[in-house]
Amino acid sequence: MSYVDGYVIPVPAENKEKYIEQAKFMASVFKEYGVSEIYENWGDDVPEGEVTSFPKAIKCKENKVVVFSWMVWPSKEVRDQGWKRIMEDPRMNSENNPMPFDGKRLICGGFSTIICQ
Repeated sequence: MSYVDGYVIPVPAENKEKYIEQAKFMASVFKEYGVSEIYENWGDDVPEGEVTSFPKAIKCKENKVVVFSWMVWPSKEVRDQGWKRIMEDPRMNSENNPMPFDGKRLICGGFSTIICQ
């Protein structure tokens, strides 16, 4: 069954075009290493909850937008091999590929798919 990596990050609203440009580049790299699908989603209806929420989880400040994204791998094995190769790829170096957001507030994780309809 497939395996999913997901993340949520705060991106400065003024960096939307830079983020889209970087996301397209990153998608091409990740697809080289086995990702089958990538979804990048720019928040437009992301309320701040009383106890917890996406904005609270990533400490989203004023003029930042919640980005919710995930990528689908064919399996965890393909994902683990792909990530190893991705981290060795010089295109992933932050000097070659600066992030248009604060990477310290990115939350991410890997997930085994249990239902896919």
